[in-house]
Amino acid sequence: MEIAKSNIVQSNAGRDRGKLFCVMSVEGEYLLLADGKSRRVESPKRKKRRHVLFVAADDTRLSTKIKGEEKVTNSELRRALAEYRGEVHPDQEG
Repeated sequence: MEIAKSNIVQSNAGRDRGKLFCVMSVEGEYLLLADGKSRRVESPKRKKRRHVLFVAADDTRLSTKIKGEEKVTNSELRRALAEYRGEVHPDQEG
């Protein structure tokens, strides 16, 4: 599957191996990746396509914001990636 803007990917090379990222932009063979913590939206990581693995095609509100060139906050990005990791949000009840 072709990796596109707003997809969730996992790094499989480099010091960030195993981490989940959201694709913020596609530039030829390079992807701009952010996770909202170590790589913030303001300064995304530039990584080659062959160094990441496709995880999921995100179809949430965040995906719509990224595709529509709207401002995305780091906390929104962290929250979305936590759902794919299966983490429980401390600010949610239940």
